[in-house]
Amino acid sequence: MFLARVLGEVVATIKHPHLAAQKLLLVAPEAAPGRAAAAPMIALDTVQAGVGDRVLVSDEGNAAAQVLGLPRGPVRTVVVGVVDEVDPPGASGPAGGA
Repeated sequence: MFLARVLGEVVATIKHPHLAAQKLLLVAPEAAPGRAAAAPMIALDTVQAGVGDRVLVSDEGNAAAQVLGLPRGPVRTVVVGVVDEVDPPGASGPAGGA
Protein backbone atom coordinates (compact mmCIF):
# COMPACT_ATOMS: atom_id res chain seq x y z
CA MET A 1 0.00 0.00 0.00
CA PHE A 2 1.05 3.56 -0.59
CA LEU A 3 -0.18 7.14 -0.44
CA ALA A 4 -1.08 8.91 -3.67
CA ARG A 5 -2.77 12.04 -4.97
CA VAL A 6 -5.71 11.80 -7.40
CA LEU A 7 -4.81 13.61 -10.62
CA GLY A 8 -8.02 12.98 -12.54
CA GLU A 9 -10.58 10.51 -13.82
CA VAL A 10 -9.97 8.07 -16.65
CA VAL A 11 -12.78 7.69 -19.17
CA ALA A 12 -13.09 4.37 -20.97
CA THR A 13 -16.11 3.68 -23.14
CA ILE A 14 -15.32 -0.03 -23.40
CA LYS A 15 -14.33 -1.90 -20.25
CA HIS A 16 -14.00 -5.44 -18.99
CA PRO A 17 -17.43 -6.60 -17.67
CA HIS A 18 -16.12 -6.58 -14.07
CA LEU A 19 -15.35 -2.88 -14.47
CA ALA A 20 -18.71 -1.78 -15.88
CA ALA A 21 -20.08 1.20 -13.95
CA GLN A 22 -16.80 1.49 -11.97
CA LYS A 23 -14.84 4.76 -11.79
CA LEU A 24 -11.17 4.72 -12.77
CA LEU A 25 -8.76 7.30 -11.36
CA LEU A 26 -5.31 8.48 -12.39
CA VAL A 27 -3.23 8.56 -9.20
CA ALA A 28 0.32 9.80 -8.58
CA PRO A 29 2.19 7.92 -5.84
CA GLU A 30 3.74 10.21 -3.22
CA ALA A 31 7.49 10.18 -2.79
CA ALA A 32 8.67 8.17 0.19
CA PRO A 33 12.09 7.92 1.83
CA GLY A 34 14.11 5.11 0.25
CA ARG A 35 11.63 4.64 -2.56
CA ALA A 36 12.14 5.71 -6.16
CA ALA A 37 9.58 8.09 -7.64
CA ALA A 38 6.83 6.15 -9.38
CA ALA A 39 4.90 7.11 -12.49
CA PRO A 40 1.18 7.88 -12.26
CA MET A 41 -1.08 4.84 -12.60
CA ILE A 42 -4.72 3.94 -13.04
CA ALA A 43 -6.61 2.66 -9.99
CA LEU A 44 -10.18 1.53 -9.47
CA ASP A 45 -12.04 3.86 -7.10
CA THR A 46 -13.87 2.02 -4.30
CA VAL A 47 -14.33 5.01 -1.96
CA GLN A 48 -15.69 7.82 -4.14
CA ALA A 49 -12.44 9.80 -4.13
CA GLY A 50 -12.16 13.01 -6.13
CA VAL A 51 -9.52 14.99 -7.97
CA GLY A 52 -6.97 16.39 -5.53
CA ASP A 53 -7.76 13.90 -2.75
CA ARG A 54 -4.93 12.18 -0.93
CA VAL A 55 -5.70 8.46 -1.02
CA LEU A 56 -4.49 5.08 0.20
CA VAL A 57 -3.86 2.72 -2.71
CA SER A 58 -3.43 -1.05 -2.70
CA ASP A 59 -1.41 -2.37 -5.62
CA GLU A 60 -1.80 -6.13 -5.21
CA GLY A 61 -4.23 -8.35 -7.09
CA ASN A 62 -5.39 -10.50 -4.18
CA ALA A 63 -6.19 -7.43 -2.06
CA ALA A 64 -8.15 -5.93 -4.96
CA ALA A 65 -10.16 -9.15 -5.34
CA GLN A 66 -10.99 -9.11 -1.62
CA VAL A 67 -12.03 -5.45 -1.63
CA LEU A 68 -14.26 -6.00 -4.67
CA GLY A 69 -15.63 -9.32 -3.47
CA LEU A 70 -14.62 -11.01 -6.72
CA PRO A 71 -12.39 -13.91 -7.61
CA ARG A 72 -9.10 -12.87 -9.16
CA GLY A 73 -10.03 -10.62 -12.03
CA PRO A 74 -8.82 -7.76 -14.20
CA VAL A 75 -8.06 -5.42 -11.28
CA ARG A 76 -4.79 -5.04 -9.42
CA THR A 77 -4.72 -1.43 -8.20
CA VAL A 78 -7.56 -0.02 -6.07
CA VAL A 79 -8.12 3.12 -4.02
CA VAL A 80 -9.14 1.79 -0.60
CA GLY A 81 -9.32 4.98 1.47
CA VAL A 82 -9.34 8.77 1.47
CA VAL A 83 -6.67 10.10 3.83
CA ASP A 84 -7.59 12.93 6.20
CA GLU A 85 -4.12 13.36 7.71
CA VAL A 86 -0.84 11.56 8.27
CA ASP A 87 1.13 11.74 11.51
CA PRO A 88 4.81 11.39 10.61
CA PRO A 89 6.96 9.10 12.77
CA GLY A 90 8.06 10.84 15.95
CA ALA A 91 5.24 13.39 15.87
CA SER A 92 3.07 13.80 18.94
CA GLY A 93 -0.61 14.39 18.29
CA PRO A 94 -2.41 15.28 15.06
CA ALA A 95 -0.28 16.92 12.37
CA GLY A 96 2.79 16.92 14.64
CA GLY A 97 1.23 19.16 17.28
CA ALA A 98 1.65 18.64 21.01
